[in-house]
Amino acid sequence: MTQEELSVLKADKTVDARGTSCPGPLLAAKKAIGEIDKGQIMEVLSADEGTRRDIPKWCNKKGFEYLGTLEESGYFKIFLKK
Repeated sequence: MTQEELSVLKADKTVDARGTSCPGPLLAAKKAIGEIDKGQIMEVLSADEGTRRDIPKWCNKKGFEYLGTLEESGYFKIFLKK
């Protein structure tokens, strides 16, 4: 998805893991993914640089669709579809 498409995307679930460092954001995402249905979108908010690599790898491993990452001021919004 383009950055513009991501900026208007509405997530069904938001995981705010900005106060944690690796592997906290990934663990929070793993826990929260069970709370959404197949086809729904989840966004993970993280200030940890490693999360930008970890979430796409995890999506690939689990069969989820990594949609992209938006850089905000001081954190990232990482989108995926279950």
